[in-house]
Amino acid sequence: MTSPASVRIDFVSDVSCPWCAIGLASLQRALARLDGEVSAEIHFQPFELNPQMAAEGEDATEHLARKYGSSAEQIDANRAAIRDRGAALGFTFNMDRRSRVYNTFDAHRLLHWAGLEGRQLALKRILLRAYFTDGEDVGAHATLTRLAGEAGLDAGRAGEILASDRYAAEVRAQEQFFLSRGIHSVPATIINGRQLISGGQPVEAFEQALRQVAAVSA
Repeated sequence: MTSPASVRIDFVSDVSCPWCAIGLASLQRALARLDGEVSAEIHFQPFELNPQMAAEGEDATEHLARKYGSSAEQIDANRAAIRDRGAALGFTFNMDRRSRVYNTFDAHRLLHWAGLEGRQLALKRILLRAYFTDGEDVGAHATLTRLAGEAGLDAGRAGEILASDRYAAEVRAQEQFFLSRGIHSVPATIINGRQLISGGQPVEAFEQALRQVAAVSA
């Protein structure tokens, strides 16, 4: 029996990016379809949509109107499209709860640590759910500490990390690494350091790309 093809996936994203939640859900469905054919190791890489965001955050609707020049009608239409795409993938977007946009740098620091502890995927999924489904402040240290515990990490250690500048340099270095390689929008899914899938693509797009990589690796 042929062994599954091993692939490395770098998933560059932000926890406040709705299309990143959609992209991850699509990627995971594609990997489930390829169970036995592809063995993937996912590494979540940091990207901040709003690196200058203040700690208290900003009203989500005002933020979108200011940053993208979107009208209220456009914002509502985009939210409806995101909600429908998420629902089709089993991810719930409660747009009425997601009232603010927050600074996500500390969330990325925790994700870096979670990667060292082998709990990165668990924490990433919990952070996305906390923000988009439950409307929580994913920049608040108390919230992040609790969510780290939910992901199977040591909540006490998470609190210590957040109270320090631990992993700040590592996160900034990774952000610059991917920016220097032309990643300026997310999600960006990079397979084996070579093949790039941009955006929250359908399941089939991820499946096709992974099959191509598996065929080359066979």
